[in-house]
Amino acid sequence: MLSQILEIVRENAGEAIINNPVIPNKKNSAAIKTASGSIVKNLQKMAGSGELDAIKGMFAGEGQVENNPVINQLSGNVAGDLMKKFGLDKGAASGIVQQLLPIVMKKFVQKTNDPKDNSINLESVLGSLMSGKSKSGGGLLGNLLKGFLKR
Repeated sequence: MLSQILEIVRENAGEAIINNPVIPNKKNSAAIKTASGSIVKNLQKMAGSGELDAIKGMFAGEGQVENNPVINQLSGNVAGDLMKKFGLDKGAASGIVQQLLPIVMKKFVQKTNDPKDNSINLESVLGSLMSGKSKSGGGLLGNLLKGFLKR
């Protein structure tokens, strides 16, 4: 899952990171990796703290991705990680996240739901969030996850 998000962030980092004067060019790659890692880390935290239904709802297309509460929660956390890593002020970090996160998550949700793209699906995303692996695990976790997805 991290590699898919990293690729989407990389493809959409233009104005938010690459052409942004608050991120020096020599730190563009690090900023892309930080944003990607922060998205995954914070989605995992949310899933682990009982917000799996909200995440599943976002991937199921319940409302617009841009207005989803998951995005709102991720925004503050990703901005915080960018502030810590690059010494950005809150306004600069928030500006990057506002430009980047809605686009990235919308494209990630679309990719996950695209029947023609079998590189990632909802089951693998949820499995990754619950187990930290890129595929849903076998055993008890895998069975619980499969049962959850059939609801």
